[in-house]
Amino acid sequence: MPQDFMMTENQREGRCAFVAIVGRPNVGKSSLLNRMLGQKVAIVSSKPQTTRTRIMGVLTEGEDQLVFLDTPGLHKPRSRLDEYMARSVTESVSGVDACLLVTEASSPVSHADHDLLERCRAQKIPVILAINKIDTLSDKSALMAQIAEWNALYPFEAVVPVSAQDGSGVRSDLLPELKKLCQPGGHFFDEDTLTDQPERVLAGEMVREKLLRLLDKEIPHGAAVAVEKMREREDGSGITDVEATIYCEKENHKAIIIGKGGSMLKKIGSYARADMERFFDCKINLRLWVKVKEDWRNREAILRSLGYDKTDFDL
Repeated sequence: MPQDFMMTENQREGRCAFVAIVGRPNVGKSSLLNRMLGQKVAIVSSKPQTTRTRIMGVLTEGEDQLVFLDTPGLHKPRSRLDEYMARSVTESVSGVDACLLVTEASSPVSHADHDLLERCRAQKIPVILAINKIDTLSDKSALMAQIAEWNALYPFEAVVPVSAQDGSGVRSDLLPELKKLCQPGGHFFDEDTLTDQPERVLAGEMVREKLLRLLDKEIPHGAAVAVEKMREREDGSGITDVEATIYCEKENHKAIIIGKGGSMLKKIGSYARADMERFFDCKINLRLWVKVKEDWRNREAILRSLGYDKTDFDL
């Protein structure tokens, strides 16, 4: 039977738009994605460069389907991992229907912002600007000057002040503007699809988020997480066993991650397990190990083993 006849009525007649979420590090791109989806699929922290790969999130409401690509923050590469992250931003902008550029309230326009806009201009991509973190403004009148500055740079489809933190402006203003960009042609994903991330990747990211939140300075960005096992027990208990390894670059980093008597590693595991149980809706038995792989961010074989293998690393 031809595949068209197997599609649901809404898939055949629905509208869809692929939207890349772009912007500088730490402006709240992942938080905004989670807020729009109403579910956490991207990890967040107060530290920049939290997102390392493109994360797809799908929002289907009625006939409209928005497929979001959450990208790493655009910054000057300092390692092979950074080069991968920069390339993922460039590739995400290419071939999408629109871009959602995220900036912070009261933040000046940066060189990275100019670069992103020039890429969109060259490819004639519609852009919606979301000015995030308006909940931090004591004087909302400053927004008008910021909006005027941005409007002088690019013919945006819309400029929408929002707060990913409390949800202000997201469903009432931003999502309706994004839905205007949807085009006829059917849906690309089933209505219940939320993300393209495998369960192991999601579990590993939940562990890495706790590293980012609980540890400081260079350790979080010098750490990666690989989930070697994720399997439901066959005894009918409903428990899923998850085994993951945290890789760091130095022996002293390993000691800090483990903590005195294993206290920090236990805390990381406890918080990550709670997130996994909420997301996967099952009991989780989580076991963590810590290993040293020196300078892993610049070693291509290790990067590929950790999942950074979607592109070459030659820029």
